[in-house]
Amino acid sequence: MIEPATTSQVYTWEPSNSAIAARYGLRPEDVLRFDTNTSPLPPPFVAEALAGPFEPPLNEYPDSAYEELTAAAAAYTGVAPHEVIVGAGADEILDLVAKAYLAAGSAALVPIPTYAMYGVLTAQRGARLMSVPRTRDDLLRLDVDKVIAELPKVSVAWLCSPNNPTGAIEPAASIEAILRASAQLPAPPLIVVDEAYFEYGSETVIPWRHEYPNLLGVRTVSKAFALAGARVGYAVADRRVIERLERVRPPGSISTSSAHLGARALRSPDYALANVRMLSTERDWLAAKLAQHGWTASPSVTNFLLVRIGDHEVAEQAADALLHAGIVPRTFGPANPLRGHLRLTVRTRAENQRLLDVVSRLQI
Repeated sequence: MIEPATTSQVYTWEPSNSAIAARYGLRPEDVLRFDTNTSPLPPPFVAEALAGPFEPPLNEYPDSAYEELTAAAAAYTGVAPHEVIVGAGADEILDLVAKAYLAAGSAALVPIPTYAMYGVLTAQRGARLMSVPRTRDDLLRLDVDKVIAELPKVSVAWLCSPNNPTGAIEPAASIEAILRASAQLPAPPLIVVDEAYFEYGSETVIPWRHEYPNLLGVRTVSKAFALAGARVGYAVADRRVIERLERVRPPGSISTSSAHLGARALRSPDYALANVRMLSTERDWLAAKLAQHGWTASPSVTNFLLVRIGDHEVAEQAADALLHAGIVPRTFGPANPLRGHLRLTVRTRAENQRLLDVVSRLQI
């Protein structure tokens, strides 16, 4: 039986480069972030786009309907603008879901391990978290039968594909089986599929939005589009879901300049797709090199690798050694099913080589 979470979920915010540098006796410019899954290279048009002029001008509030950004997201995904909602990063979209669908005392389902913010947002609404472990023999795969069994008890099911932090795509058949089962319920929960890494995996649930009107596909320009600092996300769903989310959306959370940058990126996706190709090649190269040092990476379609180091203590020793060299990995606590692993963002060849140079010197 799956027990609901009873303690508050807390997201661990990443320390700044300057804080890491001060702790480990480094210069801030020598700190390399292998923990945030961002792109190592910004888009080529940022300076030009930020030169303006902006409409409306920056002395006025943003267009509260975000017509330019919404139209660009709709065109990029091949849907109608009224099927799109935008937000300050995918995280704000997820927050809108929690506000609109999770009343105090309700419940949300989350397969674990996955993105920690689902639990945080659920707890913030006073809702219970129904944690469903992935399959016993494979932390990369959903346990579809267990997920389906919990659907009648929840208002929201948080899914992620490709999944963070494992890097694996959920098979379309698994997600559709969950959607099909949810559609048979008297009160179907909202099935949220976080597609932050869609451009890396190229599989999407968005074409199913009419067949399953309780489906929401969430996207971002933070990853493949290399605009994490702009904080722009969007989601696609049946109009009834969008209307419900619009009731809790703040009118000006995305700045005028960020909305313009996001629209520009979505209208010109070729550079993002080239970025994906480059980082995918680097990912496979890095995984092979890490394997030579006994660090085994799980199969990934994303811009990061989940790497098995050893037991939790060994992984912590490795993380500490990396940090002393200015390399920042993503770690997992002793209660996490991924203890003994590190998650490493794929960066440029020179930066990845710097990581490998440190790994080659480790004595653990």
